Formats: sequence, C-alpha cells, structure tokens
Amino acid sequence: MRSLFGILLISSSMGWAADVSSGSAPTFNKDVVGILQRNCQTCHRPGQIGPMSLLTYSDVRPWAKAVKAAVSSRKMPPWFADPKYGHFANDRTLKASEIETIAKWADAGAPEGDAKDVTPPINWPADGWRIKPDAIVKGSEYHVPKAGILPWVYVTVPTPFKEDTWVTSMEMRPGNNPSLTHHYCVYFTPHKEGTQYGVFSETPQGEGTAGGPFEGCYEKGQEEFDYRTQHAGRLVHANSDMVFQVHYAPNGKEGDDIPQIGFTITKDRPARQYVFFNVGAGNRINIAPNEANYRAPAQEGELLVDGEIIWLQAHAHYRAKDLTFSFRFPDGRNETALRVNWDPYWETIYYPTTPIHAPRGTIFHIEGTYDNSANNRFNPDPSAPVIFGQQAKDEMLFPTFGVLVDGSLNLAATKIIQPPAGAGRDFTVAESSR
Repeated sequence: MRSLFGILLISSSMGWAADVSSGSAPTFNKDVVGILQRNCQTCHRPGQIGPMSLLTYSDVRPWAKAVKAAVSSRKMPPWFADPKYGHFANDRTLKASEIETIAKWADAGAPEGDAKDVTPPINWPADGWRIKPDAIVKGSEYHVPKAGILPWVYVTVPTPFKEDTWVTSMEMRPGNNPSLTHHYCVYFTPHKEGTQYGVFSETPQGEGTAGGPFEGCYEKGQEEFDYRTQHAGRLVHANSDMVFQVHYAPNGKEGDDIPQIGFTITKDRPARQYVFFNVGAGNRINIAPNEANYRAPAQEGELLVDGEIIWLQAHAHYRAKDLTFSFRFPDGRNETALRVNWDPYWETIYYPTTPIHAPRGTIFHIEGTYDNSANNRFNPDPSAPVIFGQQAKDEMLFPTFGVLVDGSLNLAATKIIQPPAGAGRDFTVAESSR
C-alpha cells in the first residue's frame, strides 16, 4: 500500500498538473479529482479525520463552495513549514494554478465532466489503514466525558511479538472519534512479572516512559512511519509490552476510544536501523502574563553516531508561535532545516526531500518563540503565567526526530544522542534504542 510519502513522489514523477486554460471551464473528472487525490484524500475519506469524504464526485459536489473557500484561504491543505527553509517530500501546499482550477470549477457550478476523463481512483484500504499491517496492537477502551481537563494516563498492553521481530513501518490510529484524542505516545518495554494489563493510571508501571524506549506519537494529521523504502527497520524484542500514554480532549460529546497501532514486519535484518528520539522538552519555559514574544531556552542534542535525518516534528501547546530546527555540523556548517509556523491543531511530520546527512558530532539545535498575549487567537488566558507542563494550560518545546543509523549497531548497547557539553541540568533527551 502506498504511503502519502510514496503517493507524493509518484505524482511528482508523473508531472500531474491542473493548469486550466482560460478558455475552458474545469471539470471534476478532468481537472479537480487529481488535485484532491494527492493533496486531500489521505484525510478526507471514510475512517480518517476529515469531516467529509472527497473521494467521488457525489461526495464532493455538495461541498464545492466550501472546498473553494478552504483552498483559496490556504486553510487547506494544512501545511505550516516556512517556505524559506527546507524542501519536504510530503509538502501538500497547492500551486496557485491548482487553487485557481478549484475556484473556477466551483464558480462554474461544479460540473462533473466526461467519465472518460476521470483519473483512476486510489485504491485506499477499506479498513482505513494506510499501510497493510501484518500485526495490530490495540490499547484499552477509555471513556471520555463530555467536558473537563483530563490528565495524561498510561495503560500497558501485551504485544503479539513472541520472538525478536523487525518492524518496517508503523501506523498509529485513534479510535472511532479522532476529535477526542489530543495525542497518544507509545513505548516498548520489557515484560515484567506482576504487570497489570488494561489498567489506566496517571503514572506508568515499571520502566514505563522513564527515558524511553520512545517509539512515537499520534497527533492530528499524523502520517504513518514508513521506513520500508529506506531499507530500514526497528527491532522489537520478544514478549515486549507496550505502554500507551494517552491524552484526551473532551469536546462536548462523550465517547469511548481505543487507539491502535499497525505494523509491517520482516524476518530479515535490514541494512539500516530506524530510531526515534526527542531533544529536550522545554523544562525551563517560564512565560509572563501578556508576554507576546517569549524565546524559550534552546534545546540541543549531540549525535553520537553517523546518521541520516529523515523526518522532523515539533510538539507544543497553545502559546507557541514558531519552532525552528537547525543543525551544526562537525565541519562548521550551520543549516536551518525547518521553521514551523505553529498551529496547535495540526502537528505534522516533515520529511526532507533529501534526507539530512548528519555525521557523528552533529548538534541538533531547536528554538521556540511563544505568544502569551491576546493577539494569539489560540491563547486560552493571556493573563495567566505559563510554565512547562503536560496540560494544555502549560507549555512544551518537544522536538522529535526520525533517524537512520547503521544496521549492524547493537542499539541496546549504543547511545545515539546525548546533551552536549555545557547543557543545563534540566536538559533531557530520550531515544527509542535504549
């Protein structure tokens, strides 16, 4: 099954375009559906987070004017990387010509066009998965009330892996009502006697999440972690347990939720290994009331092995304004790879078009600017001071990375990243390999 990453590469290589000459009115079949396939349908189809399906003409026709408004304002497709920094394989930004095509189509009455012109549909899986999982791990059912601020909760479940297993992709999905999920993160841990499965608590059991082994997080707009095309994998040890760290966001309608994760697996050791890690968390954030341009203490980590950075992601709450990812390389070069103009409702993974070669000794440097003033439309209370914390009223600067390393490394005995010399005592890193 093609990932969004793969679809984007394919569409680029085919040179699909939606330029419409000024003398003809665009039609859905000839001009519009191709744009929707490569930029919208990954979310706007049954079982995904989009509020309506955009697969077929009958699906889209009632929403033609709304689609025009959303793309003309660039509200959709959601994309928040500053175009001055980096190029990304999963960039969903529409070209001006594509926006014009959709606008002209809607203004012309949203004609369907000739059936012979229609672009063949993408064979999206009926069960909603983007990958075709070989194994699925489900969390435990949690009842989300109509209202209130809920704490982060943890629950441990067994995995189906009875022998050491190489995982080649991982897709994280919320339950039937994705709007209830603020985020969930997962961790593999060794099974220990006495572990209670399916029991929610505000602290994890056993090793839990203390320093890892961190695997990744689901947030709105999340894509799958697919490293098959990179000839890479993740080793999951036999009889591992999985800890779900779940944060729900009541929205006025109560409901039950069960997050789930799908995996593809291989029996062969891959040429490269895939690791996740975060660099810092923003522990020293301290924002005064009404402060409009607060710069958080920078986060840094030093890479201890050669690697290739294949994705970057930021996590923060409602006061963040922009988050910047830079690298200092051992040869003295500096590169700003990504600046995210923050929207708390879309926490996208950014895949550089060309993986970033990061030799041993590369410094990961992340900065964040925050707006605690009334000018911030997401700010729940400009009069409140804001410090680091897990709840939405607090703030974080939590950058995560996907990195490829040598497949022959024994990751259980190899540290991948550490705070650089001179880092403050509150500075932390956590990686998936330990």
